[in-house]
Amino acid sequence: MRALFAIAAAALFSGCATSNVALLPDEGASTSGAVAVFDSKTEAEIGALTAPNTVARLGGRTLRVTSLEDGAYSDLLSRVPYPPRAYVLYFVEGSTELTPESVPILEALRRDTTAASEVQITGHTDTVGSAESNDALSRDRAVEIRAVLVRQGLPVAAARTTGRGERELRIPTADGVGEAGNRRVEVTLR
Repeated sequence: MRALFAIAAAALFSGCATSNVALLPDEGASTSGAVAVFDSKTEAEIGALTAPNTVARLGGRTLRVTSLEDGAYSDLLSRVPYPPRAYVLYFVEGSTELTPESVPILEALRRDTTAASEVQITGHTDTVGSAESNDALSRDRAVEIRAVLVRQGLPVAAARTTGRGERELRIPTADGVGEAGNRRVEVTLR
């Protein structure tokens, strides 16, 4: 994503004497992003702008780097959607019963889900059993999680559910191996 931002910034710089670039905060990072500057002829990197409120001269142009976190853009930032949140719930082998360790995760999912939430629920299995039975079990697990949310009064009946069976193993195993880390439902909440 930063590369696309740098390309877009380069296009902006080409026709302006002064250009402004805002650095967005990286989630969970101590920095606020960066803009890499490349020579248009050699395509060699000639520098990087990494700090807000700095200025650089590039080929006769002035580049100002600002931060969106300084309050001037608080209204804009309040409208940016939060990043998707992921919840992983694990199941007892061959069933749609949650493991005891997954109950607090389900509680967090219930708290975080609202009427406006976009919810994708994807079920998975380990490699024990046939591909067909694992497909069915993974779908059943996803549907069960959606049903739990609906029983709690959350209007997520339209949440998308899918079953991936044993096709997307979290922990690669041979066929016929019961791996608890693969018996899961992944919920993406937007």
